[in-house]
Amino acid sequence: MNQADVTKLVSKLRIKVPPKHRRLSCPEGPEGRLNKLRKTVTGLIKYERIELNYYRGDEARQYAERLISEAINHGDCHKPTMEMADFWLLEKELVHKLFKVLVPRFENSNSAYTRMLKAPKPAYGRYIDKAVLELRGNPYPSLQNKQTNNRQLLQNILLDAAKYDYRQVKYAEMAEKIEKSEEPSSVKTTNIEHN
Repeated sequence: MNQADVTKLVSKLRIKVPPKHRRLSCPEGPEGRLNKLRKTVTGLIKYERIELNYYRGDEARQYAERLISEAINHGDCHKPTMEMADFWLLEKELVHKLFKVLVPRFENSNSAYTRMLKAPKPAYGRYIDKAVLELRGNPYPSLQNKQTNNRQLLQNILLDAAKYDYRQVKYAEMAEKIEKSEEPSSVKTTNIEHN
């Protein structure tokens, strides 16, 4: 079988997939690892946005992408696709959501079906890489700020007020210096005129 035939058999994912899976620590072994990933994929399909450890999210993202891509390519009448959906989705009502809600949403999509963003670091405590894994087109507000220079954002309003206060203090200092420098020269000129 040549390379062209192989690419038709396996759909290409739109995300980078490492050659080996991550070794997620799990006391139950490989079966526990798969159960964790199944719970993560189920949560992603159910809630459409979840926050979790970065490495677990990155690993589960691959399986969610594959599940959605197979659902789009083969539909709900394809027995292997239904078996895959039945395996990965622990809540069986989500199989209906996968085929009736997500497949129409992503049918004409040219990009990846999921998005993963790094979560901000906590101000204190032990830092663990956290990420937010979400399906594109979810009903929640965007986590990415599209307008970085929006003057109406709170931090920009506060920065403008702080700059204004700083300038007023500096202008007052400059005015005092100018007044002090003008006073002695005016006193000298009046003394010269009187003599």
